[in-house]
Amino acid sequence: MKRLLFSAIWLTYVLGCQAQVLYRISGNSVTAPSYILATNRMVDVTFIDTIPNAFKCFSNCNKVVTEFAMQDYEALAALRQAAILPDSVRLSNFYTTEQYQEIDDALRINLGMGLDKLGRMKPSYLTEMLRNELMKKWMNYDEERSMETFFEKVASQSDIPIYGLDNVGETMYMLFDREPFQWQCEELYKVIEYPEKEVRQERSLREMYLYGRLTDMAYLVKSPDNLTSLSFSDYKIYSQRNKVWVKRLAPYLKEGKAFITLNAVYLGGEEGLLAQLKAAGYRVKAVNR
Repeated sequence: MKRLLFSAIWLTYVLGCQAQVLYRISGNSVTAPSYILATNRMVDVTFIDTIPNAFKCFSNCNKVVTEFAMQDYEALAALRQAAILPDSVRLSNFYTTEQYQEIDDALRINLGMGLDKLGRMKPSYLTEMLRNELMKKWMNYDEERSMETFFEKVASQSDIPIYGLDNVGETMYMLFDREPFQWQCEELYKVIEYPEKEVRQERSLREMYLYGRLTDMAYLVKSPDNLTSLSFSDYKIYSQRNKVWVKRLAPYLKEGKAFITLNAVYLGGEEGLLAQLKAAGYRVKAVNR
Protein backbone atom coordinates (compact mmCIF):
# COMPACT_ATOMS: atom_id res chain seq x y z
CA MET A 1 0.00 0.00 0.00
CA LYS A 2 2.82 2.40 0.91
CA ARG A 3 4.59 1.68 -2.39
CA LEU A 4 1.42 2.40 -4.37
CA LEU A 5 0.91 5.67 -2.48
CA PHE A 6 4.46 6.85 -3.17
CA SER A 7 4.13 5.85 -6.84
CA ALA A 8 0.92 7.85 -7.16
CA ILE A 9 2.51 10.91 -5.54
CA TRP A 10 5.55 10.64 -7.82
CA LEU A 11 3.46 10.31 -10.97
CA THR A 12 1.29 13.27 -9.98
CA TYR A 13 4.41 15.36 -9.43
CA VAL A 14 5.95 14.35 -12.76
CA LEU A 15 2.77 15.02 -14.70
CA GLY A 16 2.51 18.40 -13.04
CA CYS A 17 5.91 19.40 -14.37
CA GLN A 18 4.53 19.88 -17.90
CA ALA A 19 7.43 18.28 -19.74
CA GLN A 20 8.31 20.19 -22.89
CA VAL A 21 7.84 17.73 -25.73
CA LEU A 22 5.72 19.70 -28.25
CA TYR A 23 7.22 22.31 -30.60
CA ARG A 24 5.84 24.79 -33.13
CA ILE A 25 7.70 25.05 -36.45
CA SER A 26 7.36 28.26 -38.46
CA GLY A 27 9.43 30.72 -40.50
CA ASN A 28 11.47 29.92 -43.60
CA SER A 29 8.55 30.90 -45.91
CA VAL A 30 6.08 28.34 -44.53
CA THR A 31 2.42 29.14 -45.20
CA ALA A 32 1.18 27.93 -41.78
CA PRO A 33 2.83 26.51 -38.67
CA SER A 34 3.43 22.81 -38.14
CA TYR A 35 4.13 20.92 -34.92
CA ILE A 36 6.58 18.27 -33.78
CA LEU A 37 5.65 16.00 -30.88
CA ALA A 38 8.44 14.03 -29.23
CA THR A 39 7.19 10.59 -28.20
CA ASN A 40 8.29 7.70 -26.03
CA ARG A 41 6.77 4.28 -26.49
CA MET A 42 7.07 3.39 -22.79
CA VAL A 43 4.76 6.26 -21.80
CA ASP A 44 1.04 5.66 -21.42
CA VAL A 45 -1.37 7.44 -23.73
CA THR A 46 -2.89 9.35 -20.79
CA PHE A 47 0.29 11.44 -20.62
CA ILE A 48 -0.89 13.30 -23.72
CA ASP A 49 -3.54 14.98 -21.56
CA THR A 50 -0.74 16.75 -19.67
CA ILE A 51 0.96 18.16 -22.79
CA PRO A 52 -0.19 21.79 -23.16
CA ASN A 53 -2.35 22.31 -26.26
CA ALA A 54 -1.46 18.93 -27.80
CA PHE A 55 -4.99 18.20 -28.97
CA LYS A 56 -5.56 21.79 -30.10
CA CYS A 57 -2.40 21.73 -32.22
CA PHE A 58 -3.39 18.39 -33.71
CA SER A 59 -6.85 19.68 -34.60
CA ASN A 60 -5.24 22.60 -36.48
CA CYS A 61 -3.34 20.20 -38.76
CA ASN A 62 -4.44 18.34 -41.86
CA LYS A 63 -1.75 15.67 -42.11
CA VAL A 64 0.40 13.45 -39.88
CA VAL A 65 4.07 12.80 -40.59
CA THR A 66 5.94 10.05 -38.79
CA GLU A 67 9.05 7.90 -39.13
CA PHE A 68 7.30 5.15 -41.07
CA ALA A 69 3.66 4.99 -42.10
CA MET A 70 2.43 1.89 -40.26
CA GLN A 71 -0.84 1.98 -42.21
CA ASP A 72 0.99 0.99 -45.40
CA TYR A 73 0.10 -2.70 -45.32
CA GLU A 74 2.07 -3.63 -48.45
CA ALA A 75 5.16 -2.11 -46.89
CA LEU A 76 4.52 -3.99 -43.65
CA ALA A 77 4.35 -7.25 -45.61
CA ALA A 78 7.71 -6.41 -47.18
CA LEU A 79 9.15 -5.73 -43.72
CA ARG A 80 8.00 -9.12 -42.46
CA GLN A 81 9.68 -10.79 -45.42
CA ALA A 82 12.88 -8.81 -44.82
CA ALA A 83 13.08 -10.17 -41.27
CA ILE A 84 13.70 -13.71 -42.59
CA LEU A 85 17.25 -15.00 -42.97
CA PRO A 86 18.62 -16.01 -46.37
CA ASP A 87 18.52 -19.78 -46.91
CA SER A 88 22.32 -19.96 -46.82
CA VAL A 89 22.59 -18.54 -43.28
CA ARG A 90 22.15 -20.58 -40.10
CA LEU A 91 22.09 -18.97 -36.65
CA SER A 92 23.67 -22.07 -35.13
CA ASN A 93 26.91 -21.28 -36.99
CA PHE A 94 27.38 -18.08 -34.97
CA TYR A 95 27.04 -19.48 -31.44
CA THR A 96 28.47 -22.21 -29.29
CA THR A 97 26.16 -25.11 -28.52
CA GLU A 98 25.62 -23.72 -25.02
CA GLN A 99 24.85 -20.20 -26.26
CA TYR A 100 22.42 -21.52 -28.87
CA GLN A 101 20.60 -23.46 -26.16
CA GLU A 102 20.45 -20.37 -23.93
CA ILE A 103 18.86 -18.39 -26.76
CA ASP A 104 16.39 -21.18 -27.41
CA ASP A 105 15.45 -21.32 -23.72
CA ALA A 106 15.01 -17.53 -23.52
CA LEU A 107 12.79 -17.46 -26.60
CA ARG A 108 10.60 -20.28 -25.25
CA ILE A 109 10.24 -18.58 -21.86
CA ASN A 110 9.51 -15.12 -23.23
CA LEU A 111 7.86 -15.72 -26.61
CA GLY A 112 6.44 -19.22 -26.22
CA MET A 113 8.41 -20.50 -29.22
CA GLY A 114 11.96 -21.75 -29.64
CA LEU A 115 14.50 -21.72 -32.44
CA ASP A 116 12.74 -24.61 -34.15
CA LYS A 117 10.06 -22.03 -35.08
CA LEU A 118 12.05 -18.77 -34.92
CA GLY A 119 15.47 -19.90 -36.12
CA ARG A 120 14.89 -18.47 -39.61
CA MET A 121 14.39 -14.93 -38.29
CA LYS A 122 17.22 -12.37 -38.30
CA PRO A 123 18.91 -11.73 -34.92
CA SER A 124 17.88 -8.06 -34.95
CA TYR A 125 14.23 -9.13 -35.21
CA LEU A 126 14.58 -11.60 -32.32
CA THR A 127 16.37 -8.96 -30.24
CA GLU A 128 13.51 -6.50 -30.65
CA MET A 129 10.92 -9.17 -29.87
CA LEU A 130 12.75 -10.08 -26.66
CA ARG A 131 13.15 -6.42 -25.69
CA ASN A 132 9.42 -5.89 -26.10
CA GLU A 133 8.69 -8.82 -23.80
CA LEU A 134 11.18 -7.55 -21.22
CA MET A 135 9.46 -4.15 -21.23
CA LYS A 136 6.04 -5.76 -20.86
CA LYS A 137 7.15 -7.78 -17.85
CA TRP A 138 9.37 -5.24 -16.10
CA MET A 139 7.89 -1.89 -17.16
CA ASN A 140 4.22 -2.73 -17.81
CA TYR A 141 4.68 -1.78 -21.46
CA ASP A 142 1.40 -2.04 -23.36
CA GLU A 143 1.74 -1.44 -27.09
CA GLU A 144 -1.96 -0.67 -27.44
CA ARG A 145 -1.75 2.06 -24.77
CA SER A 146 1.54 3.57 -25.90
CA MET A 147 1.40 7.29 -26.62
CA GLU A 148 3.88 6.82 -29.48
CA THR A 149 1.31 5.85 -32.11
CA PHE A 150 -1.79 7.54 -30.65
CA PHE A 151 -2.11 10.39 -33.16
CA GLU A 152 -1.32 8.10 -36.06
CA LYS A 153 -4.25 5.90 -35.00
CA VAL A 154 -6.55 8.92 -34.64
CA ALA A 155 -5.52 10.15 -38.09
CA SER A 156 -6.21 6.75 -39.61
CA GLN A 157 -9.67 6.61 -38.06
CA SER A 158 -10.40 10.17 -39.24
CA ASP A 159 -9.15 9.72 -42.83
CA ILE A 160 -6.33 12.20 -42.23
CA PRO A 161 -3.39 11.40 -44.55
CA ILE A 162 -0.30 9.84 -42.93
CA TYR A 163 3.16 10.19 -44.45
CA GLY A 164 6.41 8.42 -43.56
CA LEU A 165 9.83 10.06 -43.64
CA ASP A 166 11.55 6.76 -44.42
CA ASN A 167 10.62 4.52 -47.34
CA VAL A 168 10.27 0.76 -46.91
CA GLY A 169 13.81 0.03 -48.11
CA GLU A 170 15.33 2.44 -45.60
CA THR A 171 13.16 1.06 -42.83
CA MET A 172 14.19 -2.50 -43.64
CA TYR A 173 17.82 -1.42 -43.50
CA MET A 174 17.40 0.37 -40.17
CA LEU A 175 15.58 -2.57 -38.59
CA PHE A 176 17.42 -5.57 -39.96
CA ASP A 177 20.61 -4.74 -41.85
CA ARG A 178 22.23 -1.59 -40.46
CA GLU A 179 24.80 -3.58 -38.49
CA PRO A 180 27.01 -6.52 -39.55
CA PHE A 181 25.44 -9.91 -38.97
CA GLN A 182 28.02 -10.92 -36.37
CA TRP A 183 27.22 -7.78 -34.37
CA GLN A 184 23.50 -8.58 -34.54
CA CYS A 185 24.22 -12.04 -33.14
CA GLU A 186 26.21 -10.54 -30.27
CA GLU A 187 23.40 -8.09 -29.50
CA LEU A 188 20.85 -10.89 -29.33
CA TYR A 189 22.97 -12.80 -26.85
CA LYS A 190 23.66 -9.61 -24.88
CA VAL A 191 19.93 -9.03 -24.32
CA ILE A 192 19.63 -12.56 -22.95
CA GLU A 193 22.73 -12.27 -20.76
CA TYR A 194 22.08 -8.76 -19.40
CA PRO A 195 18.35 -8.02 -19.64
CA GLU A 196 18.55 -5.64 -16.69
CA LYS A 197 20.72 -3.24 -18.71
CA GLU A 198 18.07 -2.96 -21.41
CA VAL A 199 15.37 -2.30 -18.82
CA ARG A 200 17.53 0.18 -16.91
CA GLN A 201 18.11 2.24 -20.05
CA GLU A 202 14.43 2.29 -20.99
CA ARG A 203 13.54 3.41 -17.47
CA SER A 204 16.12 6.19 -17.67
CA LEU A 205 14.85 7.31 -21.06
CA ARG A 206 11.26 7.29 -19.84
CA GLU A 207 12.10 9.35 -16.78
CA MET A 208 14.06 11.86 -18.86
CA TYR A 209 11.15 12.09 -21.29
CA LEU A 210 8.63 12.73 -18.53
CA TYR A 211 10.73 15.72 -17.48
CA GLY A 212 11.23 16.90 -21.07
CA ARG A 213 15.00 16.29 -20.99
CA LEU A 214 15.38 15.54 -24.71
CA THR A 215 19.05 16.53 -24.84
CA ASP A 216 19.86 14.14 -21.98
CA MET A 217 18.06 11.37 -23.86
CA ALA A 218 20.26 11.95 -26.90
CA TYR A 219 23.44 11.97 -24.81
CA LEU A 220 22.44 8.75 -23.04
CA VAL A 221 21.92 6.93 -26.33
CA LYS A 222 25.19 8.12 -27.89
CA SER A 223 27.35 7.55 -24.80
CA PRO A 224 30.33 5.23 -25.53
CA ASP A 225 29.48 3.53 -22.22
CA ASN A 226 26.07 2.55 -23.55
CA LEU A 227 26.32 -1.19 -24.20
CA THR A 228 22.64 -1.88 -24.79
CA SER A 229 21.05 -2.72 -28.13
CA LEU A 230 20.36 1.00 -28.69
CA SER A 231 23.99 1.97 -28.93
CA PHE A 232 26.46 4.63 -30.05
CA SER A 233 26.56 3.21 -33.57
CA ASP A 234 22.78 3.61 -33.74
CA TYR A 235 23.06 7.26 -32.76
CA LYS A 236 25.54 8.01 -35.55
CA ILE A 237 23.06 6.61 -38.03
CA TYR A 238 20.24 8.62 -36.44
CA SER A 239 22.17 11.89 -36.61
CA GLN A 240 22.94 11.33 -40.29
CA ARG A 241 19.33 10.42 -40.93
CA ASN A 242 18.17 13.64 -39.24
CA LYS A 243 19.88 15.63 -41.98
CA VAL A 244 17.93 13.68 -44.58
CA TRP A 245 14.72 14.15 -42.61
CA VAL A 246 15.10 17.94 -42.60
CA LYS A 247 15.09 17.87 -46.42
CA ARG A 248 12.15 15.47 -46.56
CA LEU A 249 10.17 17.52 -44.07
CA ALA A 250 10.64 20.68 -46.16
CA PRO A 251 7.59 20.23 -48.46
CA TYR A 252 5.31 19.33 -45.54
CA LEU A 253 6.55 22.31 -43.54
CA LYS A 254 6.25 24.67 -46.50
CA GLU A 255 2.63 23.63 -47.01
CA GLY A 256 2.07 23.88 -43.26
CA LYS A 257 -0.38 22.23 -40.88
CA ALA A 258 1.68 19.07 -40.45
CA PHE A 259 1.59 17.20 -37.13
CA ILE A 260 4.91 15.36 -36.88
CA THR A 261 5.39 12.58 -34.32
CA LEU A 262 8.87 11.16 -33.79
CA ASN A 263 10.73 9.27 -31.09
CA ALA A 264 12.22 11.75 -28.63
CA VAL A 265 15.77 10.33 -28.96
CA TYR A 266 15.97 11.84 -32.46
CA LEU A 267 15.09 15.38 -31.44
CA GLY A 268 17.44 16.64 -28.72
CA GLY A 269 21.13 17.49 -28.68
CA GLU A 270 23.43 19.33 -31.06
CA GLU A 271 22.78 16.84 -33.87
CA GLY A 272 19.10 16.39 -33.04
CA LEU A 273 16.32 17.18 -35.46
CA LEU A 274 15.22 20.34 -33.60
CA ALA A 275 18.72 21.84 -33.81
CA GLN A 276 19.03 20.90 -37.47
CA LEU A 277 15.68 22.51 -38.28
CA LYS A 278 16.90 25.72 -36.63
CA ALA A 279 20.12 25.53 -38.65
CA ALA A 280 18.01 25.21 -41.81
CA GLY A 281 16.28 28.51 -41.03
CA TYR A 282 13.10 27.41 -39.29
CA ARG A 283 11.83 28.92 -36.05
CA VAL A 284 11.39 26.21 -33.42
CA LYS A 285 9.42 27.28 -30.37
CA ALA A 286 8.11 25.27 -27.45
CA VAL A 287 4.33 25.15 -27.21
CA ASN A 288 3.09 26.32 -23.83
CA ARG A 289 -0.32 27.02 -22.39
